[in-house]
Amino acid sequence: MTLSDALLLEGVRQGDEASFEALFHRHYYRVYQLLVRLVGNAGEAEELAQDVFLRLYQRPLKRGDNVGGWLYRVATNMGYNAFRARKRRSRREDTVTAETSPSAPSAAVEAERRASVAEVQAALARIKPRQGQLLILRQMGFSYQELAGVLKVSPNSIGTMLARAERAFRIAYQGGRL
Repeated sequence: MTLSDALLLEGVRQGDEASFEALFHRHYYRVYQLLVRLVGNAGEAEELAQDVFLRLYQRPLKRGDNVGGWLYRVATNMGYNAFRARKRRSRREDTVTAETSPSAPSAAVEAERRASVAEVQAALARIKPRQGQLLILRQMGFSYQELAGVLKVSPNSIGTMLARAERAFRIAYQGGRL
């Protein structure tokens, strides 16, 4: 028998380690995948995912809160913050070192892939956080019903919200490539 998130959350509030562990195992992979897509680095995503669950452990949610939705919102915010911090750090350091040489085509391909990932991340940072979260979660395979639960909106509005988010992303992405 699988316990609901609400029952597990109640156990966490009462200090039950097994309840927290069950919530962790139930949601970790999706939180981690969301963060990998946001920050583009598996190691950083793992650290951020652990921080997300640490927040849940330190301050359990109230009764009736959507645990999954809360986790994905916190993860999205932490991912955007990490991306912005990296961008600021990069500007501060103001060093752009080319690790590629004309004789290393595989390095050139990797540099081009990294540049493409950076462009996507920059475009996501330029649109509204809620729109970015919606696009990433949908790309991860979340259903309209699941998206509605995370964003706390009617499932009927998800299609329109996705269309607007896709349009905003396209404009932000093309604007960054001009």
